[in-house]
Amino acid sequence: MPEEPHFLIEEKQREEKIRVTRAEVNAESYVEPLELGKRVREIRLSQSLTLEEASKLTGLARSTLSKIENDQISPTFSVVTKLAKGLGIDMPQLFTRPKEAVAATGRRDITRLGEGKPHPTPTYEHELLSTQLTNKKMIPYRTVVRARSFDEYPEWVRHEGEELLYVLSGSVLLYTEFYEPIELMAGDSAYYDCAMGHSLVSTSADDAVVLWVTA
Repeated sequence: MPEEPHFLIEEKQREEKIRVTRAEVNAESYVEPLELGKRVREIRLSQSLTLEEASKLTGLARSTLSKIENDQISPTFSVVTKLAKGLGIDMPQLFTRPKEAVAATGRRDITRLGEGKPHPTPTYEHELLSTQLTNKKMIPYRTVVRARSFDEYPEWVRHEGEELLYVLSGSVLLYTEFYEPIELMAGDSAYYDCAMGHSLVSTSADDAVVLWVTA
């Protein structure tokens, strides 16, 4: 295959430089319209502004605003600045995707008193709640704390997730790996990382009852 003439190689190199330069100029001059039109319209309507009113506030022509909202033009940085200033918002708000409506799944589960699923252990007597639902984002359970001494635990209890502990009755001593033990009375609560070792012992005359919610 014959070697390409030197002047053609130079011409291609010049064209490539021009193409790259144009791309850089475009990147600097225009803002990527990441659903920008939808955001501008959403913000304008949230302030109950007509296009005419928004035009006066931003100093942009009504037709320009309309084209921006319909993604017919890519606004320059100067135009985006006028939009933010005129609408009284921070510039990052223009590039936040519009919030999509959250569809309700209609999930619900009722657990009557004493009808939870029992799950006893040597130190706790758990009653699992809302057991009819699968793929829950949190696991609630009511627990009678049978342990009376930290020595009853062969090792720290630890698992994935985060946990809310709420004392329903009695009192407990909450042991956690990185903190001093703390006594919690009825109505007290604690929130902690479950990967951190933890355990409970009852300190009241009767075994304490707690509600745990693990996420």
